[in-house]
Amino acid sequence: MTGHEFYGFAAFVTALLYLVIAALSWVQLKAEAATVRRIEPVAALMLPALVGHAVALGYSMFGLGALRFGFAHALSATMLVSGLLLWVEGFFVPLRGLYLLVAPIAAVTVLLPSFFRGSLAAEGSSLALRVHLCVAILSYSMLTVAALHALLMASVDHYLHRPSAVPGRGLARLFAHLPPLLALESLLFRQIAVGFVLLSATVASGAVFSEELFGRPLGLEHSLVPPHKIVFALLSWCVFGALLTGRAVFGWRGRTALRWTFTGFVMLLLAYVGSLFVVEVILRRF
Repeated sequence: MTGHEFYGFAAFVTALLYLVIAALSWVQLKAEAATVRRIEPVAALMLPALVGHAVALGYSMFGLGALRFGFAHALSATMLVSGLLLWVEGFFVPLRGLYLLVAPIAAVTVLLPSFFRGSLAAEGSSLALRVHLCVAILSYSMLTVAALHALLMASVDHYLHRPSAVPGRGLARLFAHLPPLLALESLLFRQIAVGFVLLSATVASGAVFSEELFGRPLGLEHSLVPPHKIVFALLSWCVFGALLTGRAVFGWRGRTALRWTFTGFVMLLLAYVGSLFVVEVILRRF
């Protein structure tokens, strides 16, 4: 089996595992409440899925002897780390119903590098580039988990304000086994705080990396970096910083906090994946 065939096989099997995890999660949510607590099979399958995802992504990025990176690799890496964070978090907080959201998306992203191969970076051996990419993926992954967490909270809030909601049916079984909204909110802000620190490191390392590689600080006039990437990255950093400040100073919470979280995540998505997609797929510079 050639390396390319091995990568394709690993990605395909991993995608199937993710779909099985999503299906099992749905079946367990429809089962009795006692069964919902017995979710070990889903957690057990998640580990080999994450390992397979890491192997497939690693070969796609480094299998040709140099760093290959594009928007598909960015999405795949983000969902890999997001799945890992969710898997670890699930041992402490009953949030594994989020597998219904994460697993299908991960199944798609693990296959994307097969179709969108990105570009070979001549600077792939640069330690600065590798550090910047690792910190960026960690920050985006943490904030992706926070956005999914916020989506779950918004769903719970919507359910609690529905007079016609029938307890014990459908997703109500998931909501019934979640911690209180205040506990979920505290966890959300811890995730955002960690993500904000990592995002700050991403912005700083990006500036340092740009100066090392191109001989001058990063600016909007830089021809090799899309201006909208810099703008949206800084806007996202400002939004999350303002959210944390508002939480500390004004006690922001509830729907206000959720709106700021979604706004920051959309800007981050446009800065991170959106810019790579425009350059690679629309402009075809790779």
